Parts: sequence; structure tokens; C-alpha cells
Amino acid sequence: MATWEALPSGRGLTRDNHPPEGLDGKSGARSREMKRILGAVAAGVVAFTGIYALAASLSVTSNTLGAGTSVVASCTTDTLTATYGALTYTATVPGYTFTTVVVKDNTASPNWTTCNTLAYRVTLYSGTASPYTSIEESTGTVSGVANTTGSSFTVTFATPVSASAVTGVAVVIGG
Repeated sequence: MATWEALPSGRGLTRDNHPPEGLDGKSGARSREMKRILGAVAAGVVAFTGIYALAASLSVTSNTLGAGTSVVASCTTDTLTATYGALTYTATVPGYTFTTVVVKDNTASPNWTTCNTLAYRVTLYSGTASPYTSIEESTGTVSGVANTTGSSFTVTFATPVSASAVTGVAVVIGG
């Protein structure tokens, strides 16, 4: 059966003559460990806050690259369409392949001659959810577009692309 007794100098009662916590010399180690843990947590909070503030300060404009999204000025506000060029059956694939994509302005009153001489990048993607997989990419300079309905430019890819693998296309025109 446990007995309780008073400690000298009024420090309290203990059970079975064990000193209360703090008098056995172990609480100092526990206190230092707790301070280390709290210090690590505080350092983590400070680091996270700094990184978050840095990320929030990044911006995207038409002339710079950063993290985020932004609407930037374009050479046209018209809606452009991208379609496969001629399809060819390739037995080694097996299936249909193409080597060109036609980018066309079908607007009733096209306004995209300012796109001439600007660089373009056309990327073909596969997949049904983000992140998509880039299959093939082609770059060049826009030339020959006019402000007439159906005006277009053709993008050529270095290797034949399997038509069945393509689920998306991204066209970027900019200087």
C-alpha cells in the first residue's frame, strides 16, 4: 500500500518516497528537449512564412517568366484553331501519323497580321488529366498570315506523330 509523506522544506507530498517531478534531475533534460522542439517548430514557421512571402511576390508578364498565370497582350484576340495536316497510315506504329499542324484563323474579319514575324511554339500532348505528357514540340516564326478568312500557317514536326496518341495541343505565339 502506498504511503504519503511530507518532504522537508514544504515541497509537497510524494508517494512511496519518490521526489516530485523536478527534484530528480530529469526535468532539466526534459525542459531542454522541449525547448529544442519548440525552437524547431518556431524555425519552421519562420521559414515557411518567408518562402510563402517570396512566392507571393513572383509575377508573370509578357516579358518575364515566374510562377503563376496572367493574361498578357496578344498579337490577336481572334480564336485560332489547330488541326492535323494530312494523315498517313504507318504500319510500324501501327496507325495513322501526321507531321504537320495547321493553325488557322476562321474569324469572319480576321485581325492577326501583327502575328507575322513572331516566334511560335506548338506542343502536342497526351493524357486525360494534368500533368499531361508532351509528345512532340515544334518551334518557328509565324509568316504569311493575312487578314482574310481562313488564313493560316503550317507547323512541321521533325518526326511523324501518332494521331491516336494526341489528346491536346498548345499553341503559343509571342515575341
